[in-house]
Amino acid sequence: MRYADGGGLTAERRAAREVIRLEAGRRFARGDGNSVIAKDLRVSERSVEQWRRNWA
Repeated sequence: MRYADGGGLTAERRAAREVIRLEAGRRFARGDGNSVIAKDLRVSERSVEQWRRNWA
């Protein structure tokens, strides 16, 4: 994250975002494309691209 304090998010919101990232990881392993993942998870394609780079 950008900030040491978690970007100002509550612990619950950080946990919810982690669930989304983990789902994206499952979708990467399955071979889904970035745009499909972004649309389904309601996040930006740029976020998905970054997550995929980190996942690889």
